[in-house]
Amino acid sequence: MKKEWDTIEVLRHARHDWMNQLQLIKGNLSLNKVDRAKDIIEEIIMEARQDAKLSNLNLPQFASKLLTCNWENHFFQLEYEVMDSQNFHRLDDQQLASWTELLFETLNSSIERYQENHLSVTIDPQDKGIGFFFDFSGIINDKNRIENFLAHQPANGMNVISDGVIDGELTIEVFMVSL
Repeated sequence: MKKEWDTIEVLRHARHDWMNQLQLIKGNLSLNKVDRAKDIIEEIIMEARQDAKLSNLNLPQFASKLLTCNWENHFFQLEYEVMDSQNFHRLDDQQLASWTELLFETLNSSIERYQENHLSVTIDPQDKGIGFFFDFSGIINDKNRIENFLAHQPANGMNVISDGVIDGELTIEVFMVSL
């Protein structure tokens, strides 16, 4: 299910996103909602900063997976935050990207389609590796599929520290040790 993005496709999607954001600003300005237009500009700036932080983690496959997620046919919207840190680690980027792809596939097949489903990812570089916190809110139809996915994770440098599946909520904490 992995899509390979070529340069033209990435530029087309990025341009589409920018045009949508510019239309929001323009529309709010034409309605004389200057404060809302300023808020949208601040949101764009914060999002661009997060994109830069994600790109600077030296995890190109994982970063690509997150950066392009909302352009793919997932049944959830993704947002992410990279916590400020001076800790940079070398991780197994391929393993992290593959695990994330499997998580996305598991979520897609376990949640109610076309609903308000959201996945938030917080990335927290620490002294000996990086912590990843996945927080899903939405309608979960197949709790067993998610629990099965979490129960069968390899223990090779990527550790699921905790997880919880409750009606409409899923939290997963993963820690990857530096290479």
